[in-house]
Amino acid sequence: MKTLAFCLLLTCSLAQAEVYKYVDANGNVTFTNVPIKGAKPMHLAPLSTYGGGGSSKPRAAGNSRSASTPDGYPSVDNGTQSKRDEGRRKILEGELSNEKKALADAQKAYTEGAATRNGDETRNYQKYLDRVQKLKDAVTERQKNVDALRRELGQSASSAQ
Repeated sequence: MKTLAFCLLLTCSLAQAEVYKYVDANGNVTFTNVPIKGAKPMHLAPLSTYGGGGSSKPRAAGNSRSASTPDGYPSVDNGTQSKRDEGRRKILEGELSNEKKALADAQKAYTEGAATRNGDETRNYQKYLDRVQKLKDAVTERQKNVDALRRELGQSASSAQ
């Protein structure tokens, strides 16, 4: 409720509307743009519309930081970044390997599941179709994961599987 009131307060101040704060007998606080008996007007400073951590001043032209590094964000040397990239690549390669195994398992389950009908599926063909569709969806999901990991690693879809 307080967050909603704060958002309303910000919205009202941006629109240059008068904002009133009213506290009832139970201590509930209400912010409104409509004057209520007993409400007190709030006098708010205008908000800056310039991004950059609340500072409305643009950076000096002679600033030594690169334009792509935001204020207060630490820069990283190339060696550290290379180690991070290498670690990330190893993690992604491990995930790709696991996902390929899961894809192979899902394909095997689909192939075996589609070849046979269980119990009452011989009388109820829709049950068979529903079960096989779930297996097919699992294969599709695993394939999407493999493709996404390959894209992330910069590998083409035609590379060895």
